[in-house]
Amino acid sequence: MGSQTGAALQKQTLLWFIVAVSQCVSVLGCGPLYENAIEESCLAHFRRDMQELDQRHWCSWEDTVELYGELTNCTYVVALWIGCFWPNRLVDEFFIRVHKHYFHDCSMSGRLLRDPPNHILGPFIVVPILVTLLMTALVVWRSKRSEGIV
Repeated sequence: MGSQTGAALQKQTLLWFIVAVSQCVSVLGCGPLYENAIEESCLAHFRRDMQELDQRHWCSWEDTVELYGELTNCTYVVALWIGCFWPNRLVDEFFIRVHKHYFHDCSMSGRLLRDPPNHILGPFIVVPILVTLLMTALVVWRSKRSEGIV
């Protein structure tokens, strides 16, 4: 019974060793080979698509969702092809670079930031000016009126 337990323990240890080695090889395979593959195939295609899209529409989620989805799927397929885990540190850094380049001016909602139309913005400018002028006139009128009272 002791030899069977020892053999089972050896098999289990060997299995853990194989899993650990395969994990290390998989992680090492996700180095420069993976980076180059996603840069040359995924990013090159995404870059072409974004250049075809008017830069004013880069922050429009409706206009970029399909392109962004294709980029994400491409990084996933390349990871499977090379034998990497996905997502991983390299793909995270890749997407951070993509966001810094293409989406750095976008708001958190994904909409392009711009001034509201004049019919909305106008009252927010005119009303405080009118209130300030009215209050100034009221203060001057009250001070003139109280000059005669002792």
